[in-house]
Amino acid sequence: MSQVLFTIAFAVAVLVSVSLHEVGHMVSAKRFGMRVTRFFVGYGPTVFSWRRGETEYGLKALPLGGFCTISGMTRDDDDADPGEEHRAMWRFPVWKRIVVMVSGVTVQFVLAVTGLWFAAAFVGVPNLAYPQTAEQFGAQPAAIVLTECVTPDTARACAVGDPVSPARPAGLRDGDVLTAINGATIANYADMLRVLRDTRPGPADIAYVRDGSAGTVRADLSAVLRPPLSDPTAAPTTVAALGVALHVSAPREVTFGPAGAFGATATYTGWMAGQTWETAKRIPEKVPALWRSITGEERDPATPISVVGVSLLGGEAASLGMWSTVLMIFIGLNVFMVFFNLLPLLPLDGGHIAIAWFERARSWVAARRGRPDPGGVDYYKLLPLTYAVVLIGGAFTLLTITADVINPITIR
Repeated sequence: MSQVLFTIAFAVAVLVSVSLHEVGHMVSAKRFGMRVTRFFVGYGPTVFSWRRGETEYGLKALPLGGFCTISGMTRDDDDADPGEEHRAMWRFPVWKRIVVMVSGVTVQFVLAVTGLWFAAAFVGVPNLAYPQTAEQFGAQPAAIVLTECVTPDTARACAVGDPVSPARPAGLRDGDVLTAINGATIANYADMLRVLRDTRPGPADIAYVRDGSAGTVRADLSAVLRPPLSDPTAAPTTVAALGVALHVSAPREVTFGPAGAFGATATYTGWMAGQTWETAKRIPEKVPALWRSITGEERDPATPISVVGVSLLGGEAASLGMWSTVLMIFIGLNVFMVFFNLLPLLPLDGGHIAIAWFERARSWVAARRGRPDPGGVDYYKLLPLTYAVVLIGGAFTLLTITADVINPITIR
């Protein structure tokens, strides 16, 4: 399959996931006896629909999500048919309303956990022991893998005429662990980089350990332009280079088998929740970089992406045969949607849940004080806040979609 077809297939999978969220709301509402009048996949003009019982089902023209309509979601809704007022959602006990509101995210959470189990059992999940940050890479032993050449600067790959890696003619091999350069001790990969920068280009004695045996070679270090390690944005200066990179022995991905995947699923669920929280906290600071990516700057891979960008990444990963990445993108999207929908803001599920608990708590306090039940929250008074959330969310969605179309994040 081509990347375009994989992208379409991934987008359909995302649409199914979002639709299942709405199925969760609908099924739980119907089981409690609430009246569900509509269930649609997509938004905008209706492509087709049919009625079964009291519910209209159908497909809308814009495949950007889905919705189900439950009669009387709030006290301010006036959509109950005569004789059906008792089935309005707001008349049901708080716990039933909460169950209906969390049913959507519950379905997506189950999708994420099931996907995690499958990935951990058969396909592969990221190895949490594999270094992720510059600090973690620097703390690794100075095990090396030889590069093909030494480039004059880091702005391009190897080209014809670039000098061969000095490590090759010196006799170093992939997997060697460097221990010293010109007598300066090396404890880890960060030490190796620091010692190399402090060494003049030209002949140097390189001490190493190979398969448990120590050895020394003499290498002719190349002169290259590199920025300071402490400030990668500063002007480059001439330093020495050995032509090696870090060799990490730990695999990037691991599997646990069907039985071991159950414990791994619990571990990775917590890990993904933490990753989602950390990513969400950084969203505001990434908005300027997102805007700059539209106006011509290189796209920061850490900037937020839309469903369009997620589909493009998923399609690209599938076309490259990176099935574990495809699964992790899909799982991560569902985890994020669980987190997002539970935010205590209208019109999100979390906003309705927060109001339901607030009403219940306020009624309880009034009863304890011998005062009349204050009744429900006036949703009309919350409309300005709701509109603000919709406006900000819509603008942010438009910004991310534009960036994903003009300057998408890619795996390559």
